[in-house]
Amino acid sequence: MLLQQNVASEYAAFLQNKTYPCVAARAAADKQTIKTFTAGHMACPTDDKAILNFLYEFVDDYRKSETLYHSAAVFFEQPSQLDEETFEKLMWQRLQSLANMDATLYPFDERVSSDITSEHFSFSLKAEAFFILGLHPGSSRPSRKFKYPALVFNPHAAFETLRSNDQYEKMKNIVRKRELAFSGTLNPMLDDFGKTSEVHQYSGKVHNKEWLCPLQIHHGKPANNTAA
Repeated sequence: MLLQQNVASEYAAFLQNKTYPCVAARAAADKQTIKTFTAGHMACPTDDKAILNFLYEFVDDYRKSETLYHSAAVFFEQPSQLDEETFEKLMWQRLQSLANMDATLYPFDERVSSDITSEHFSFSLKAEAFFILGLHPGSSRPSRKFKYPALVFNPHAAFETLRSNDQYEKMKNIVRKRELAFSGTLNPMLDDFGKTSEVHQYSGKVHNKEWLCPLQIHHGKPANNTAA
């Protein structure tokens, strides 16, 4: 519990840095609408069920709230050192496990595509779409460099609300201007929803044109019949 509290405090301080680019994340930190969970080793599936239950509780609370900015951050105690390739590999392992468990309980969010190659794809849990941000100590992006490996789940619906209120473009321009000042360059993987699949943005790693996302979505598909 002490580690959980310490990590949550460090993350809040990380976001509340006056120069941090993402104003939505800072707003969520200021409003204390960020839920946190600390798991063990990122390569180990032991905590996956607990992570999923934490995210389900987050979805329930988020759906009841009238506040716009919310996020759920899952931190991992280990590994303490890792490069971008290793982080991305472990990220997809954990997301695959969560998606597989969720597929046995809930449909995919119908507001987005379940095709990972689609420009309308978003990760879905409990029929709620999420845009995911990966953080870790070995990230090449200063805005993604954090002491612990982390997966931050941001409800996709919040971005759609901003679009419907004609606020999205203004916020995007502010974030990109701040990102340029904070990191020195814009993230080359950054793109708008509806232009390219957002899976390219999750880990923070730069991908070439040949990169294929390893995630497989099984929602709505019958389980394999293993009967003899």
